[in-house]
Amino acid sequence: MKIGEFNELTILRFTSVGAYLADEEDNDVLLPNKYLTDDMGLDDKISVFVYRDSEDRAVATTQIPFIEMNGFAYLKVTAVNHFGAFADWGLEKELMIPFKEQNLKLEEGNHYLTHMALDDKTDRVYGSTKTNRYLQLCEETFEDDQEVALMVCDRGDLGVKVIVNGIYGGLIFRNDVSRTLKRGQKLIGYVAKVREDGKLDIRLDRVGGDKVLSSADKLLELLRADGEILLTDKSDPDLIREVVGMSKKTFKQAVGKLYRDRIVSLENGKITYLK
Repeated sequence: MKIGEFNELTILRFTSVGAYLADEEDNDVLLPNKYLTDDMGLDDKISVFVYRDSEDRAVATTQIPFIEMNGFAYLKVTAVNHFGAFADWGLEKELMIPFKEQNLKLEEGNHYLTHMALDDKTDRVYGSTKTNRYLQLCEETFEDDQEVALMVCDRGDLGVKVIVNGIYGGLIFRNDVSRTLKRGQKLIGYVAKVREDGKLDIRLDRVGGDKVLSSADKLLELLRADGEILLTDKSDPDLIREVVGMSKKTFKQAVGKLYRDRIVSLENGKITYLK
């Protein structure tokens, strides 16, 4: 029976306090009454999350935690005392973040990027905000534009940090941020490069003709509605994202296509639709 993970267990017996579930090695755990449903019966196999309660007993729940074992999530700190910080992870007993696992002083009410792991000595789960130590250096070979799963982290001077496929550190450069991103948001991205330091450069959009055509069509719709757009290829990337919702690179590619097709003119610090 794995602590801190979902287990497929068999309903062994019902009691006044709940149902006891067993694994294939006859280890059992209590699923309290509040998590029982009318369709549960003896010998049924059900998926439950197993963790330790406030009295350090293994207990099962059908609730789904906000974070997975060895995973990352932004969790809200609900209390801080002389033992450490405690974060809401979606279950009754909060997740403890020991002082030795804090990369800065945690404050009640704030959300922090947190990693969850299992202490093999105590068989208890714990949280850590020293997340960099739990990210792996990428030694995989990715194809250009290969699709990957992203979780958005903090914004820095160079761009937005992301966690790639749940295990690698990555970065979306500022000029490639083509939409509003929120911390903790999960989305799909595309590999631009695996760097020598084991981190990845990531794009939000695929590179290629289909992307340029789509962006050009979007830009053309805006021009048809307004007649002109007060932007040029020299405009600030943040202004371009605010006005047309594209990265500067994508914007320049789209404008170039419309200009080559003689659909727009470029003069006087603006793009004008040639009706």
